[in-house]
Amino acid sequence: MPINHNSIISLLEYIKIDSVNIVCHFKCQESNKSIVSSLPFEPFSGKIEFTWQEIIFHPIESYNRYYHTPIIIYGSDSHETIVLKAFKQVADKFSWNAQKQIYIYN
Repeated sequence: MPINHNSIISLLEYIKIDSVNIVCHFKCQESNKSIVSSLPFEPFSGKIEFTWQEIIFHPIESYNRYYHTPIIIYGSDSHETIVLKAFKQVADKFSWNAQKQIYIYN
């Protein structure tokens, strides 16, 4: 089963975000076991480049452009979200149960 939001949303227990990390807690309803996946806080999945003129002459705009670029925590219309990246880090701890159509913690 390919990993997508529909197949993992039932595992998501909660998400904690601070200035350094994004921590996703996944909990299997069948086994009642939990696992934590931590990602570095990245305000943008791509690369943001600045020229030295932008930084010197427009420091506030440069700061805002970098630190206020939205991140996608969860969204069924996106394939690169924080929840999916976090689950992919721990996916080897789960098995897909085709009969129940859910991931089960090993």
